[in-house]
Amino acid sequence: MIRIHNTETDEIIDREMDAEELKQYKLDLLSAAEAEKQFKEAATAKEALLNKLGITAEEAALLLS
Repeated sequence: MIRIHNTETDEIIDREMDAEELKQYKLDLLSAAEAEKQFKEAATAKEALLNKLGITAEEAALLLS
């Protein structure tokens, strides 16, 4: 569903997505899922590296400052 809210008139229109909007919505969902996957992979890799080095994130930040 698409909600269009005209703030000048306070009119609200709810309608079904057309084919192009639905296609873009699905692409956006896939993109968001991929970004979340990459974020989780990076966090896991960072945690593994910190564990391997035997230091905390705060200690790593001190080394990089």
